[in-house]
Amino acid sequence: MKIYGPALDKNRLSILEELRPIAKRLAIKDATIWGANTDAAFRLNWIDLPKSSRELLPQLDALSAWSRSKKLDQVVLCGMGGSSLAPGVITSTYNKQLTIIDTTNPDQIIASIPKNISKAVIVIGSKSGATIETNSHLNFFEDLLKRNGLDPSEHIVIVTDSGTSLDQSSREKGYRVINADENVGGRFSALSAFGLVPAALAGVDISIMLDDAESLSRRLTAEDSPAIAIAAMLYTSTDQVINLSDYQSTLPGLSDWIEQLIAESTGKNQQGRLPVVIDHPEDAIAGLSIGFAKGDFDLVVEGTLGEQFILWEWITALLCYLIKVDPFNQPNVSEAKERTESILSSIRDKTFVKPTPSYEDDEIAIYSDESFNNLTEFLNRDCQYVAIMAYLNKDTEDQIRSLRGLIASKIKKPVTFGWGPRFLHSTGQIHKGGQLNGSFIQITSTPQQTLAIPGHTFDFGDLIMAQALGDGLALKQRKLPLIRIHLKDSKKAIERFVKDLKSF
Repeated sequence: MKIYGPALDKNRLSILEELRPIAKRLAIKDATIWGANTDAAFRLNWIDLPKSSRELLPQLDALSAWSRSKKLDQVVLCGMGGSSLAPGVITSTYNKQLTIIDTTNPDQIIASIPKNISKAVIVIGSKSGATIETNSHLNFFEDLLKRNGLDPSEHIVIVTDSGTSLDQSSREKGYRVINADENVGGRFSALSAFGLVPAALAGVDISIMLDDAESLSRRLTAEDSPAIAIAAMLYTSTDQVINLSDYQSTLPGLSDWIEQLIAESTGKNQQGRLPVVIDHPEDAIAGLSIGFAKGDFDLVVEGTLGEQFILWEWITALLCYLIKVDPFNQPNVSEAKERTESILSSIRDKTFVKPTPSYEDDEIAIYSDESFNNLTEFLNRDCQYVAIMAYLNKDTEDQIRSLRGLIASKIKKPVTFGWGPRFLHSTGQIHKGGQLNGSFIQITSTPQQTLAIPGHTFDFGDLIMAQALGDGLALKQRKLPLIRIHLKDSKKAIERFVKDLKSF
């Protein structure tokens, strides 16, 4: 591993001295580092994963052999947040095929169904076993397999903690179940069963990753520990914004994985470091810029994927010590979930009242507590950053991502982009728990297709809209600037946004 960064100043030197004994305590899993009564007491086994995950190798070898013997060569992973981001990075890095369903958009789910479902192995990853998105995916695929005359137990693999309702029900159904270490939190689970099961089924030799992670782990308490040096830099060199870029990197998707790790871990008590994923080093507007291949960044961190996974977990834990927050809880993630469930209950009871737009034309409808006729009017609001939250089909509406760079270049402020509902399991925490200085743009659309969720009176279209509205209510409670733009004609609306922004 190689680190390229600025020279140390006196302030950072003092932080380095403070962190060195903390790193030694972290290595022996001292849960009092972040204070008393934190979730650290049952969330520190990620430190051992480079070694302990080797115990999974016989199970993974057997699972892969079974999959090959059945000629199940189309691997689909249904999971949110930490259950899917790491496997995506792993398989992309090693050039393996993995279809990830981390959405409730019905059009995207339908497009993700393997053409030959008899050749598919469906991995369901849920730490709690109660994630509404993942359980809905499971219900859908169970029904789909049965309708195609297939036995779900010959196509479904479950990854969850021991003793969850999902663990128990899956074993009763005869599914193949791999239990993850229950003392590892979701966003620290890259080297656990959540990251390794789908990767192994896709054909990745995971032992290489574990070797690299274990080798680096031995350096992380040393005098020249890269984890200590980078944590000190993230603490002293920026109060909020960290820009991350995969520009010229051989580890595609690493920035998205780090974004979730840092945002959800640090964004509490109106503290935190806000990760902004950018395409090019020149796109950085404020704060630090970090890359993973040589380029014009403030900091370059070069290393293998196994090294990067364990390094950034250590960095995040040490940074949370410095800003005095518990890295292992996510107190504000549940808010959007609770409001989503309330909206779904009203849909079940047929008492749901559709919001009334404050502005509407043939292409868009705008929902806001204030009067805005277009996106550019909203961008005049005072804020430190803007968050775009797109509850869309990223396969066919990916052009919406261009708004991030356009808005940032016009307002000269950091702009984040997240696909909904995926971001609710990552940056959704820092939006509500971090510094309350953002402006928020929700973008929704009406799916072209309807997709039922077996066993429920609401469908996937209802679910994704309820998730958007539920998160919007959580943001409104904090009196944060929020606008929802509903696309009636996605292509024309996005073209209109681009035109408006270019003349803004």
